[in-house]
Amino acid sequence: MELRPYQLAARRAVWEQWQQGVRTTLMVLPTGTGKTIVFSALIRDAVMEGGRVLVLAHRYELLQQAADKLARVTGLGCGIEKAEQNARDSWCNVVVGSVQTLQREHRRDGHDFTHIVVDEAHHAVSASYRAVLDDFPDAKVLGVTATADRGDKRNLGEVFETLAYEYTLPSAIRDGWLCPLKALTIPIKIDLTGVKQSCGDFQVADLGTALDPYLEQIAGHVAEHPDRKTVVFLPLIATSQKFLAMLQARGVTAREVNGESTDRADTLAWFDKAGPGAVLCNAMLLTEGWDCPSVDCICVLRPTKIRSLYAQMVGRGTRIHPGKPDLLILDFLWNSERHELCRPAHLICEDPELSRRVAEIMAEESQGEPVDLLDAEGTAEGTAQEEREESLRKLLEEQKHRKRALVDPLQYEYSVGQTEYLPDTGDLRSMGPPTAAQLSRLEASGIFPDEVTCQGHATKLLDTLAKRRLANLTTPKQIRFLEKFGFEQVGTWQFNQANRMIDRVAGNMWRVPRGISPHTYRPEPVRHEEVVAW
Repeated sequence: MELRPYQLAARRAVWEQWQQGVRTTLMVLPTGTGKTIVFSALIRDAVMEGGRVLVLAHRYELLQQAADKLARVTGLGCGIEKAEQNARDSWCNVVVGSVQTLQREHRRDGHDFTHIVVDEAHHAVSASYRAVLDDFPDAKVLGVTATADRGDKRNLGEVFETLAYEYTLPSAIRDGWLCPLKALTIPIKIDLTGVKQSCGDFQVADLGTALDPYLEQIAGHVAEHPDRKTVVFLPLIATSQKFLAMLQARGVTAREVNGESTDRADTLAWFDKAGPGAVLCNAMLLTEGWDCPSVDCICVLRPTKIRSLYAQMVGRGTRIHPGKPDLLILDFLWNSERHELCRPAHLICEDPELSRRVAEIMAEESQGEPVDLLDAEGTAEGTAQEEREESLRKLLEEQKHRKRALVDPLQYEYSVGQTEYLPDTGDLRSMGPPTAAQLSRLEASGIFPDEVTCQGHATKLLDTLAKRRLANLTTPKQIRFLEKFGFEQVGTWQFNQANRMIDRVAGNMWRVPRGISPHTYRPEPVRHEEVVAW
């Protein structure tokens, strides 16, 4: 099978990491872009070099999917390490193993893997995965996932040293490898205030009760799209079955599947062949390891604050398919923004502020019609760019006026006859950045603080200012003003001498008085009674 350009780039990037001595690295590809194909190609490369590879996953569907894809892409057979199936004595150089099985130490005995591929690698920080990876310390490890962020906020950096390659969802859509995303915002006010939270997300048990009052309304909206093939994600089996009954009562061709279904395979086969108007309800069963490219509508009725979970649900419909122009996302939960719910905007924007802007644009432009997410992102980005440019223009203007009124520290040092500051490399504290208090005092004294290099530099300038204040010598602002009119050696003048000349210039309509040559002028000594402190 010929790899796509980004797949070739991903394969090359992973090998480069391993060749540079990195043991564990991560590859992130959106759902539908062929991460199994990429790691199959990497497995073939490893086997051709004499390696033995373990593919580690946590669900039967993922194990079977990996084995089937490996056979199709590479022609390699796989041993299975799962429950009653044992691959210890298998002649195969590739083993597909269940983490639930291999976390048992005796099931790892006799295996010697040179490479390990962790499918759905966002699970890899758990103890069961770590037990397997730690038992093969010399094996090169690749984690593959569509979503590198976790709901419990644990960092994948605990397991993976580097991110070898990442291909984003917007890039895949723009490059034509995934279908465009459109979202239809439906303003149903769903109250989730009574829903408890744990591990950073809503508790599933409470969600079913919270959704119950709205299911009839939602069923009516889903029934309004008979031209779409729809998958609905719900939090509980009971909620999923209740919603199924509501759809069927409206004449919708719908079925339901869950982890306890005895006819799961038949139901999925039916839906795979079904055409527009078919609806498949599930209680979070189909988030991983299931593909149906003809799905062109996703309805998320399992509200979540976890971006990776939301992306997995929507990812069931992002694949391209003949006659499928786009994927429609029915967004029912937009009035619950205060709960930081994941929305369609979060699929294409990692920046929270940009996500908020996209959501606002969708709410304004929807008016009962789907809005293209990338178009909305472009509009939001354009508006944000204009605001950034305007803010930057104002900041530069403020800085310009501020700098005009202040003295550059190097120029000040030159004007008062002080040698340039050289940092003491042996004094780490003086090498550190200036403190906020130092910068504030410098600016109040007329020195432009942004040009002060370090804490030691700030200390020297403040000491100089204090000594000159005691000696009643010119201030930085006096020096700057008079030097602008061509006066020289102003740093040696007395405070009152400078004040007197500034008054004369101001009284002469801001011009040097006639008969005074600024380059040669030296002020008369100040009488004792004229000396005034700063």
